[in-house]
Amino acid sequence: MSNQIAKTGGFALQPQNMGEAMEMANMLSGSQMVPKNYQNKPQDTLVAMMMGSELGLNPIQALQNIAVINGKPSIYGDALLALVQNHPSFGGIVESFDESTMTATCTVWRKGGEKHTQTFSAADAKTAGLWEKAGPWTQYPKRMLTFRARGFAVRDQFADALAGLITREEAEDMPTERNITPRKEPAQQSALEHYPEEKFDANFEAWKGLVEAGKKSPEQILATVESRAALSEQQRQKILNIGKEEAEA
Repeated sequence: MSNQIAKTGGFALQPQNMGEAMEMANMLSGSQMVPKNYQNKPQDTLVAMMMGSELGLNPIQALQNIAVINGKPSIYGDALLALVQNHPSFGGIVESFDESTMTATCTVWRKGGEKHTQTFSAADAKTAGLWEKAGPWTQYPKRMLTFRARGFAVRDQFADALAGLITREEAEDMPTERNITPRKEPAQQSALEHYPEEKFDANFEAWKGLVEAGKKSPEQILATVESRAALSEQQRQKILNIGKEEAEA
């Protein structure tokens, strides 16, 4: 991708407020012309549009070049380079690849600044658990190494141009977030107070009516009651036997 990702005029349709932005996100996400990751996902579409606006991209450019991976906006490796090349402080970039060691090298610099170099090799990919990973790492290993070296070098020198974005390729390799909140164990039945016999008898006819009317099953009644109080075995069986006597007769 060349540096033609620069800001464009013409029919850009830039929303002026949140209402217009949400309306546009709904419209675009319902189109078959946007990437599948955004189809029928207006919230993700809006996030990409907002991030694109910070980078100077119109909504369509943003949707074509920004991806939301695990809830985090990221940008395609080629688009990352195009954005940096359009930055007013861009000085230059040189990329190379060593076939003998399978090492990608990227050197980038700002105008009047020192050159900054980053490398990423097959050995680095193995350490990160990426080498021979199913997908692009197996199909296009050289390109993935190049994207990783480029991403590190460019982000180090042009954080102001990227607003914290990482490459989509890097985002896809990150482990998915997991909920590590300790699970609350359900209250033990033994910790509940016993259902008073007189209260049980007073409610039994109402439960029986629900079962006979087909609105609840005995098992549903039992689950509801046991969530609030501990039943004796005799009370449990009485609920479970609702309707059985008539059926047996």
